[in-house]
Amino acid sequence: MKDNKILSYIKDVVENMPTDWLNLTTHRLDIYNEELAKSQFLEQFEVLFNENNSETSALHELPTAYDYIRLGHPLSSVLEWVIGKLNDLKPENVISFSSKTVPILAVLRKNLLDNRNTQIAYTGELPDFFDAELIKHVYGYHFNLLKVDTIEEIPSFDGSTIFISQQDEIGKLNLHANIDFHISLHGHLGSVLLVNGEQNESYISDIQHVRRRETIAMTPANCLAALRSLAEDSSVKIENRNTEANKKSVSNSVKKITGTTTKTLVGSSGLSIQYAIMMGLIHDALDKHKGKDIKFIVPPNCYGGTNDQARRVAACLDHVEIVDLPVDGDNDMVNSIDTVLTKIAHADAVPYIIAEIPTNPRVEVPDLTQLKEVLSKERKTATGEIAIDPVFILDQTFCPNRLFLGEGEVLSTVRTISYVSGSKFPSGGQCTAGYCVGNDKTDTLLEKIEKHLLLCDNEATDLQYEILAKQLPSMNQRISDAYKNTREFVSFINETLPSAKINFVSEELAAQGFTPSVFSLDLPTKGETSEEKENYKRALNLKLINLMITEIPDESKYCVSYGQLKGCYWTIPATSTQGTTKEGDKDYIVRASLSPNLDLELHKKVFLDFAESI
Repeated sequence: MKDNKILSYIKDVVENMPTDWLNLTTHRLDIYNEELAKSQFLEQFEVLFNENNSETSALHELPTAYDYIRLGHPLSSVLEWVIGKLNDLKPENVISFSSKTVPILAVLRKNLLDNRNTQIAYTGELPDFFDAELIKHVYGYHFNLLKVDTIEEIPSFDGSTIFISQQDEIGKLNLHANIDFHISLHGHLGSVLLVNGEQNESYISDIQHVRRRETIAMTPANCLAALRSLAEDSSVKIENRNTEANKKSVSNSVKKITGTTTKTLVGSSGLSIQYAIMMGLIHDALDKHKGKDIKFIVPPNCYGGTNDQARRVAACLDHVEIVDLPVDGDNDMVNSIDTVLTKIAHADAVPYIIAEIPTNPRVEVPDLTQLKEVLSKERKTATGEIAIDPVFILDQTFCPNRLFLGEGEVLSTVRTISYVSGSKFPSGGQCTAGYCVGNDKTDTLLEKIEKHLLLCDNEATDLQYEILAKQLPSMNQRISDAYKNTREFVSFINETLPSAKINFVSEELAAQGFTPSVFSLDLPTKGETSEEKENYKRALNLKLINLMITEIPDESKYCVSYGQLKGCYWTIPATSTQGTTKEGDKDYIVRASLSPNLDLELHKKVFLDFAESI
């Protein structure tokens, strides 16, 4: 009876849900309380359930479930709530994934760090993508495999027991007492992990963090398909999409945009791609440079996801270490790379560099000719042998149209892999998928990267391919139009508030093809002490952002997004994209990103009001 009431309510919710639940990849941070992510949304959702209120207007007023769809969203939260209800579990004990491998890796990661044994039980056959030996060899995880005919055969175990089931139906599961983590795999939809028992609830935040950094939640479209299947007690209906044609279209577009000829790899998010790059390069180093240490060189203030993920990988592997690369402000990327590579060469280690060009949030571009020379320089080990040459991993999300890797381009002769977050310009903010390509010197590396993209089941979904196939052909024109708006707005701010420091590309850099549509703003401040000045500036940051989103609510959003089809997005990197960055490396400045389609004159007017008020 209880189950019928739940499923009847969900059927109404699916019918009446706001369209934004399905279509948005980012949410307004001004209605988002990070400390109460998911719990606040579900607490108020439960109130509506108890009142049997499924009106669209009521659902629309629910607070944001998560700030960014990669981590979770309203539909994944609702799906997890329903499955929790049907299995007498708290909703936080249910975690959905787009990937069918990563939930397994999430438990293995925590058990590695906690020095706890893991037993993986399964019936039938293990999924094709689950390469146990590769996971042990490259990821460093330890586990035993146990094939059983029935769930009841699983013995008690000194450690954690994961049970993997492949099933068509979503919903009620057999949670045997000897199972700590039940992972159900659901074809094209992804997977659902159930945390069984209070003794395992300490795993929840760690598993959530893996989902945040190494993969994505089950996508809105797939959550919707799962919810409909549950509500209607029917098989999951998957829309037919012309996936092979879409994949070919995406590959052709990316090759044209980047000027490359290598295979295009497309992941479920930018961080999914970055994770595949990191693990693929570690795999390559293990094969080609046995016994040598691996050094990932990363700017300490770069995008928090990049920084955090790199350090998380290193935390699991004794032979992998993070080396800081100062790149912004008084630090020059080229000089920093030269210094760091010389030290790593002396130690005869394997150097991998991850860097953004332009940098974020200071929007700086190094001297590319000097960068090429530093990356190409032959260095010697302490014993006088030729050191291992670096691989440059270039995050060019801010300027995906800038040519770096094709024949004759500046980084064509240095082993370089370029990747882009697809939730930005490639999709116009319509999906999270990201892609990577390499120059002609990286074919074997890309093979390893693809192997780990598929091992982690992190390839883009069919719908993501469809969206990219539609949006990529117009990307370069949208970049051009958005840059023009940004340049005009930056010029206006310079005239209106000349005491503010603006970080944006010069006209000279723009002529070289660097045409981002994001800039950062260091507002003027006042006060007697440095603390007073900092507090005044931070308050002024919020005053500007709040004024913009209040006066222009249809276009200005408080959000970390970039490359959207319309509107203007405002954020403070220190409290958003640099969330896991060390406090001393954070930037308490305003970052704004403009789209090709917005009311620029209205934005100028509101900014003028702000400038005159301070």
